[in-house]
Amino acid sequence: MKQVKWKVGLIIGTVLLAFIFFLPNTPLFKYMPQWWKDNMPNRGIALGLDLKGGVHLVFEVEGERAVEITTERIAQRIKDILKKRKLKADVKVEGVQIMISPPTEKIKKAIRDVYTNLTLVSSENKLVYKLSDKEAKRIRDNAVEQALETIRNRVDQFGVAEPVIHRQGEREIVVQLPGYKDPERAVSLIGKTAQLEFRLVDDESPVAAELPPFIRPGEEKELLEKFKDRIPKDDIILFQRRVNKETGEVLKKPFLLKKEVLLTGDLLSEARVAIDQRFNEPYVSLTFNSAGADIFEEITGKYVKKRLAIILDGNVYSAPVIREKIAGGNAQITGAFSMEEAKDLAIVLRAGALPAPVKLLQNVTVGPSLGRDSIEAGKKAGLIAVLLVVVFMAFYYKLSGLIADLAMVLNVILLLGAMAFLNATLTLPGIAGIVLAVGMAVDSNVLMFERMREEYRAGKTPRAAVDSGYDRAFLTIVDSHVTTLITAAVLYQFGTGPIKGFAVTLFLGVAINLFTALVGTKTVFDIINSRREVRKLSI
Repeated sequence: MKQVKWKVGLIIGTVLLAFIFFLPNTPLFKYMPQWWKDNMPNRGIALGLDLKGGVHLVFEVEGERAVEITTERIAQRIKDILKKRKLKADVKVEGVQIMISPPTEKIKKAIRDVYTNLTLVSSENKLVYKLSDKEAKRIRDNAVEQALETIRNRVDQFGVAEPVIHRQGEREIVVQLPGYKDPERAVSLIGKTAQLEFRLVDDESPVAAELPPFIRPGEEKELLEKFKDRIPKDDIILFQRRVNKETGEVLKKPFLLKKEVLLTGDLLSEARVAIDQRFNEPYVSLTFNSAGADIFEEITGKYVKKRLAIILDGNVYSAPVIREKIAGGNAQITGAFSMEEAKDLAIVLRAGALPAPVKLLQNVTVGPSLGRDSIEAGKKAGLIAVLLVVVFMAFYYKLSGLIADLAMVLNVILLLGAMAFLNATLTLPGIAGIVLAVGMAVDSNVLMFERMREEYRAGKTPRAAVDSGYDRAFLTIVDSHVTTLITAAVLYQFGTGPIKGFAVTLFLGVAINLFTALVGTKTVFDIINSRREVRKLSI
């Protein structure tokens, strides 16, 4: 009898815990005291994109561009190395290849000493290098992993609850934002490369004086074509977007900049929004780490009275004149931002730059009405399934069938509580998993009931038939459930969003079913048999 009391206490305790964890998903939660809400260890069950509505985005990481970016950085480093060794050479980059002339042995040795991962493609008229195939593949793979982590950091700072972010295939990244309704802002925030660069403005070149003060959007190609043969080889033309506050007219201001990048955003430690007290406009305040602060101090000390352009993703944001050496590693990005634009810019700078550009492949907005329809359809399917199972079990197995129905209800309660405890996301496939768990909840009892029938017909007493039936069916039930648990674990490990939702509910449902079948129903039979002498087994 003590063992039965212990089992009853265990069942009641698990049901109470399940109810407590599921409270955030019930109307009762709003009546709970604030200290309770603040100290709840979970947020209940979150609804997935297909149930709550939201934004579904698929991005492709341009891995080849990551290889090109790495090649450009290596080429710049080679220029510095050759300059330090006083070797005159013309270094150019074409795609993923580095062209160096003249092809001397001293230059080859200088490169070989520093870069062992470069492959010499040709050495006839000029030296042609490229990254080894193994190194290029590693860069492409790392680009996807880094992009995944960067996007995750940006979304976390964006404040979207229960986002789903995972890799799909070799180059694709799937982002699901349940409950979010602004896909354009999401694409802008997530897809921004955020390559922050500091370059000098070349005001001394005659070309700079000939550039028009402003052009209209769409005239950039015409301007570049006009000056392409006159731009110094170490210079580049980039544009700043300007908006007339009174008329709202958008114009582009061209800048002649040095190609050499003096400082990049990878040395950034903080980016936050501040308010300009003079004009009451938001701007982004930047703080560099110790290495970046030293470089920034050196740059501002060396180029006093020159203009330093701040460039993000190829667009000039500002080009202030350096008045004096700036210590401490602090800078500002201004540009007549709205507060929302400044916040988004600070987010992408804090989260870091994407290692390569990403291309939007799919942009789907799921309306909340579709989600409500899915929930209603899922509820209807679940209720019909439960009713059919309850009626069948009660009709076919009589009192024992009602006990199995009780175990099924207990299974669903514990399953919802477990999902709430884990802050799991419920999707439409997840509802299918719950319905499947309902069927499996009685499947185990069917096996035991059939064994009990055999023992009872063989002449055993009701108590002996129950004990023997459970003992004989025990290994069969455990074996079948373990194989299903393994299948669910594999689905979760290798599946994508919807499949993972199904795997979670299937895994929890099967695991809980072991408890409700082997402990729950057995406890009810033990209580019945311990209170009075049962002469007939209702099965």
